[in-house]
Amino acid sequence: MANPQAQEALAQIQIDRLYNLKSTSTPEGITNEMKDILTSTFNSASLGVIAQRVILDKYVIALREVSNANAWVELGNHALTTLENSSSAGQSLTAGTFSEQAAALRELVADGHEANEDYDEAARTLAEIPLDTSQRRVGPKDRVRVWVRIVRNYLEIDNTTAAETYLNKLKNVIYQVDDPALNLHFRLSQARIQDAKREFLPASQAYHDISLLSAAVSEDERLQTLSMAVKCAILAPAGPLRSRALGRLFKDERSPHLDEFGMLEKMFFDRLLAPSEVEKFADGLAPHQLALTADGSTVLARAVVEHNLLAVSRLYSNIAFTALAAILGSLDAAKAEDTTAKMIEQGRLVGRIDQIEGVVYFERGEASGEKGSGRADVTIGREMRRWDANVQGLAEEVENVTNALQREFPDFVAANLVV
Repeated sequence: MANPQAQEALAQIQIDRLYNLKSTSTPEGITNEMKDILTSTFNSASLGVIAQRVILDKYVIALREVSNANAWVELGNHALTTLENSSSAGQSLTAGTFSEQAAALRELVADGHEANEDYDEAARTLAEIPLDTSQRRVGPKDRVRVWVRIVRNYLEIDNTTAAETYLNKLKNVIYQVDDPALNLHFRLSQARIQDAKREFLPASQAYHDISLLSAAVSEDERLQTLSMAVKCAILAPAGPLRSRALGRLFKDERSPHLDEFGMLEKMFFDRLLAPSEVEKFADGLAPHQLALTADGSTVLARAVVEHNLLAVSRLYSNIAFTALAAILGSLDAAKAEDTTAKMIEQGRLVGRIDQIEGVVYFERGEASGEKGSGRADVTIGREMRRWDANVQGLAEEVENVTNALQREFPDFVAANLVV
């Protein structure tokens, strides 16, 4: 067994080398120097575990001061490999001996990958950090901090499946963490995953809630999340739920300052959308929001068709599918009928379809949004009774006008009108 004084002296020599790196080595030579320090530390039979741990702590501190992303990755991985080889070589190292230092090294390697925009490797590196083992106990805040970074890295490369896996882990512990920044990142990550999964209404609500957090988010970031809320609401399936979401966003006093406000206003008031407006709006969408659906159309195209169909229902009592297809523009009569039937079946539009005549009859009033509730009852003579009611109403209005003229201008009525 080595003399304790000798161990301390050897350890101090290595520590001094680490402290003097910047003054004694060139930037190019620092990498080789640090590798040599670590290799000699763990290959030395004269140094015990305690001395090695102290040197490794100083190594991590010195590596942070290098301020070079590539060096963090290279030297961090070299240190982790050295630890693994030392453990497997039969030296007196246990699995948890250097667990804290290994965790710090992995976070530093992940920092380097993030700086180099290699987000997949950054996430994989962070995932290797043990967060709840017998050798290393980690509190809820530190676990949340690591998992949030993993989720954000996976979202940067649109790997929502992997991101959601770690988001589900976060849901079990986030309530134990009272950190505004971490809670904000969790909520934002949840909204982004819902957005990527095309769950646009929940995503819109989540983005809007975040945009109202004045204490934790800057003004520019609040407007950005409000813009995302508007985009998700516009892309959501047309119906009563989306109408409520659009109404909430339209009434937000900040909305008129957004580029998407014109589109929001037209959708809120159930006005028909022109192709030029849709193209302009599409320029600001993310790639996943322009992805193709199962029927070969984009999410935006489907949302616009359904909205315009809803707008047509406000203008017409009934319309042939050939005429409806001409108004919608991007569909033929068969597709127009299929889209109408789906919206009625899903309770997003109230009406009934006469397939023999190729006509859809719209009903007044709001749809409930409940499946099967959009089908209007087929009552014999309904259209005729509606026609009769309109004629009766017109006759009553004519009579009211005549009576008013008699009161105000009796001489004119007597000379010109037959009552």
